[in-house]
Amino acid sequence: MYVLCRYGHWSSSAIETKLSSMNQRVAVLGASGHTGSFVIAELHRRGMTPIPCDRATDLDLALQRADAVINCAGPFAATPVIESAIRAGIPYLDVTAEIEVVMDTFASYPQASIPIVPAAAFYGGLGDLLATAAMGDWPAADDLTIAYALSSWRPTPGTRATGRVSAQRRDGRRIAYTGGRLQFREGDAPRTTWAFPAPIGTRPVVGEVTMADSATIPTHRDVPEISTYMSSNALEDLSAPDLTGPVAADERGRSAQTFLVEVVARSGNAERRAVASGRDIYAVTASLVVGAAARVLAGAGDTAGVASVGARFDAEDFLESLSPDHLTVG
Repeated sequence: MYVLCRYGHWSSSAIETKLSSMNQRVAVLGASGHTGSFVIAELHRRGMTPIPCDRATDLDLALQRADAVINCAGPFAATPVIESAIRAGIPYLDVTAEIEVVMDTFASYPQASIPIVPAAAFYGGLGDLLATAAMGDWPAADDLTIAYALSSWRPTPGTRATGRVSAQRRDGRRIAYTGGRLQFREGDAPRTTWAFPAPIGTRPVVGEVTMADSATIPTHRDVPEISTYMSSNALEDLSAPDLTGPVAADERGRSAQTFLVEVVARSGNAERRAVASGRDIYAVTASLVVGAAARVLAGAGDTAGVASVGARFDAEDFLESLSPDHLTVG
């Protein structure tokens, strides 16, 4: 069943104006990790006060002095922060790419007393926003395609640990969204090519590389089929022997990695597209989740219960607010 959600939408300029008069404190679980450090920096950049937390922190005590909490501590199945956020009465956001965790969150907290925003990250939130922007006034589409091209992927230890936990939960099976639901797949993933926009061009890709956006999009848009592709070189990096993770290449700590994400929505004979490109998927994750937190704290899209970034916010405005410093949208 699909839940078609609409929330009040504020412009990014109105949000920034309101936040400038507030001193919002945001607890960050996993603050010492790679993504967490980007989140801390982005909170400072936006004039908010981060409260760094780790797994040993008494969360209930820490959240008593926070206005919101961002969970960056994967694997997320092992960090039940939502209950602490509910007890504290503050918004909860996370950056999980674990599809099972996203599904559990929607199933377990539909009537939560606080705003809950899962998967507000590169794998999850960005695809959701692009799909929502591409569909525009379409409440439904026959199918969506989400294609990822990464110049490289040197996963963090947290990403690798999260992948192992998800693989264990699935008994090594893959997941695909088809027939209006997520289904398990056996055997090797299909391989083909995808014609990405310039300057990427046609690249070898692996199909059915299903990400968290295939769990969030169907909660607010009627789409029975979601096809997903990932550039082959990026997936090969996941099994490469080099475990050093991302290497900083600029003064902000971003790596040299670049990416392009293309979403194609089809309805009958009509087709709509949305494209985003940028640098460093972990840095972009920080801008996405902090941007979402800023909106919720300013009173935009702050309805209680679980809803994704695509459901809560004006997708086009959100994406434009990330440009040009973090993302190029076309």
